[in-house]
Amino acid sequence: MNKSTVQEIKERFDNDVERFSNLDTGQVATIDAQISLELLTEASKRIKPDAQNLLDVGCGAGNYSLKMLTKIANLNCTLVDLSKPMLEKALERVSNETIGTVATIQGDVRDVTLEENSFDIILAGAVLHHLRDDNDWEKTFIKLYRLLKPGGCLMISDLITQETEAVNEYTWERYGDYLESVDGKEYRKKVLDYVEKEDSPRSMTYQLELMKKVGFKKTEILHKNMCFGAFGAIK
Repeated sequence: MNKSTVQEIKERFDNDVERFSNLDTGQVATIDAQISLELLTEASKRIKPDAQNLLDVGCGAGNYSLKMLTKIANLNCTLVDLSKPMLEKALERVSNETIGTVATIQGDVRDVTLEENSFDIILAGAVLHHLRDDNDWEKTFIKLYRLLKPGGCLMISDLITQETEAVNEYTWERYGDYLESVDGKEYRKKVLDYVEKEDSPRSMTYQLELMKKVGFKKTEILHKNMCFGAFGAIK
């Protein structure tokens, strides 16, 4: 199957701003979304309690930045997303919660120009699963590493796979059962079909090993439940 293009992904999110502005409705297909959000932001605060500059990659409607601002007030926030309507919503919401600067950049994080060694915390919530081949993953992780200040952290919450196919099949069956319990067989099919079309998740192990390869000093696993995980690394 041909995967969704960047433009197709952008258009889907352009049309779904209100749902993704609500953690209860926007993240219903994501198991433990609120737990992961809490763990990532709290860990970020403890790693960089004096943080000043936050980069929110694939920020959507701003949920991750908003949660981070409850941990460290008045951060300067840089919000990157493909979708202009999402960015407009995130700008409105985040600006209300910080007296720091809030900058928005519409575009793909792989392509946008950002200053290296300038961020204390990078948050990537449900975005990196859109990366494709090994080269794409490595180039993106190298870029994120370079954007961080020494001692800064990259924190990821995302869809993941397993290393072993038999175990992977099991976790995705369990996930399908979860989706069916939320809203029936049609919802199960709808979500799994768009994952197949749009997403290219990799295992947590793959990503942690890649982080070490590109230069991160330490990696941290914060949470895992079936095919969702929260984890990160420190430069």
